[in-house]
Amino acid sequence: MKAFNLLPFHRPPLHLPQPLLHRRTRSSVPWYVPRFILDPGGPTVLLWHRIFLLNCMAALFIDPFYFYLMFVAGPACVRIDYGIGLAVTICRTVADLFYIAHLVLKFHIAFVAPSSRVFGRGELVTDYKQIRNRYLQSKDFILDLIACIPIPQVVIWYIIPGLSDNRASHTNNLLSLIVLMQYVPRLYLIFPLNKKIVKANGVVTKTAVMGAAYNLLLYMLASHVLGALWYLLSIERQYTCWRSVCNKERQKDPRCYQKFLDCSTLNDPDRANWLLYTDAVRNCTMDSPEFNFGIFADVLTNEIIGATFFEKYLYCLWWGLKNLSSYGQNLQTSTYILETVFAICICIVGLVLFSHLIGNMQAYLQSLTARLEEWRVKQWDVDQWMRHRQLPEDIQDRVRSFFRYKWLATRGVDEESILQSLPLDLRREIQRHLCLALVRRVPFFSQMDDQLLDAICERLVSSLSTKDTYIVREGDPVNEMLFIIRGQLESSTTNGGRSGFYNSINLRPGDFCGEELLTWALMPNPSLNFPQSTRTVHALTEVEAFALRAEDLKFVANQFKRLHSKKLQHAFRFYSYQWRTWGACFIQAAWRRYKKKKLAKELSKQERFEYYSEEQERMEGEGVEEYGYLDEDIDECDEAPLLSQYGGGSDGFTSEGENAHASQHLGATILASKFMKKRVNQRMVRREEAAPSLKKLMKPDEPDFSIQ
Repeated sequence: MKAFNLLPFHRPPLHLPQPLLHRRTRSSVPWYVPRFILDPGGPTVLLWHRIFLLNCMAALFIDPFYFYLMFVAGPACVRIDYGIGLAVTICRTVADLFYIAHLVLKFHIAFVAPSSRVFGRGELVTDYKQIRNRYLQSKDFILDLIACIPIPQVVIWYIIPGLSDNRASHTNNLLSLIVLMQYVPRLYLIFPLNKKIVKANGVVTKTAVMGAAYNLLLYMLASHVLGALWYLLSIERQYTCWRSVCNKERQKDPRCYQKFLDCSTLNDPDRANWLLYTDAVRNCTMDSPEFNFGIFADVLTNEIIGATFFEKYLYCLWWGLKNLSSYGQNLQTSTYILETVFAICICIVGLVLFSHLIGNMQAYLQSLTARLEEWRVKQWDVDQWMRHRQLPEDIQDRVRSFFRYKWLATRGVDEESILQSLPLDLRREIQRHLCLALVRRVPFFSQMDDQLLDAICERLVSSLSTKDTYIVREGDPVNEMLFIIRGQLESSTTNGGRSGFYNSINLRPGDFCGEELLTWALMPNPSLNFPQSTRTVHALTEVEAFALRAEDLKFVANQFKRLHSKKLQHAFRFYSYQWRTWGACFIQAAWRRYKKKKLAKELSKQERFEYYSEEQERMEGEGVEEYGYLDEDIDECDEAPLLSQYGGGSDGFTSEGENAHASQHLGATILASKFMKKRVNQRMVRREEAAPSLKKLMKPDEPDFSIQ
């Protein structure tokens, strides 16, 4: 019994409760698939609608090929080309599978309840029974059912071969009837399908080129249908002429029968005998006055009826396109009613298609150059304004260069307005995608956490600058920080216009300028006036950057206390070019002071050495002994006792007369040494006063990184 439980046809015992019976039945069936319900505005349904629209277009191109099955296979006879019929049948069967799939899928697409459309999108009805009943009761089900039935395949391969009287006239009429009967609902399905795509996505195609191609395809479809109808009607007119001649020859000998006009009787001896005496071949030509072919005369002139498939198809397509574009103005019709109605239809369809489809294609093509044309008009207005104001040529060139560079960078799209129209969360994600990687390239920002970077990215705006543009000048108020993405800038300073002072650096991608604004924003109680720029920033090339405005920077500084940290303080000092310049000038001033002291010491030693050399030569010339004072002992001479205070004795001193003479010379030497020392000091003071002094560079303002 357990083995039978695995079979899908096994039913549980009847004594089980009904809910349990229902549950076990569903779970025991291995092929049971839960019903799925799709959102009519979802991406899956939208993708299917696009695929099905392409299938509908292909199916509309396939059906008219049935009109090319009839062809002239011999003198005064026609037959069906089953080779072409087989290829067309296979293609149409594949297209029919899409129609069947579309019909089945509609049972699983939810709909919006009409009573819930008071506000917003409305409430979707996802109950399968309600969806099924609503679809079965609508006209869409009837149209979808008619469109998916393979009527031409059945007629071509089953009905026509089974007819007892399968003459060409019957075949022509039957083909026209079945194809047109199913072609109209299939053509109608395109319009609501196109409307659904536009309602869900705004446009049928995503690009202007595809939109133009779509409308051109509709125009070519109309030409294809008209060409196929023209060929089928040409066969009908040719057959009508043969049949009229045959009717006249029924009383003659040899007698004509209707079956002779079918190529299946080519080997019939009676037909061969009739063909020798009949006037059907001679009277059914374009030059014959017996029959007026009207607009179908080209078929006889160029022998299109008996040509190969590709030859007659291309010729008929060209004929339909030519007359559709000219509204049938060159058509010379006969009095045949069907021919006149066909010519009227060509004229009306041509007018409608040219005014609607070609107009849409022109709109699609114009949308490709709409922004370019708008830019040209704006450029022309700017040129006229500059000429009216008589601006110098160099300024005009810079203005044109800016507009040209802005067009190349943005293609006329206002990115800021697009972002502002989006929800906050989506705008934050887009800004993060666009700016986060670029902001991380700025070394100062690389020290921050992700939440702080997100807040900064959310408030960054794009900034474009052309070559030779001054971003900010020294002394001007700073209203934004600029973070360079592409290009190169020159940042220079004169330390407030001081003569003889100039410092210049190059800013590259990853650098920033306007750090004075960060100092201002981090102050507990900043003033209403923006800080003054200490540098002049000049664009050396075209520059793309992100700008952080003063109010946005102040908001970030107030909201995120993590910006007040020692780590960011050190990073700010290290990467700030203002602090780098101050540090370089501070080190340079210290180095100059050191070099000045070293030079003064060397000059002092040199002058003392020269003085003592001269004094020694003078004393040697006078016969005075050298006592050997060293340079380092000069400072001790002021406190040394005079030699006259020492008494004589046996410790190396001379007599009293010699001592008196030596004491006089030694006292003069010491006095001269003091005088020269004072003179040297005065000379050094004068040199220091005469030397150019380096004024002290003011230390940059210290940002308040302390946590409030």
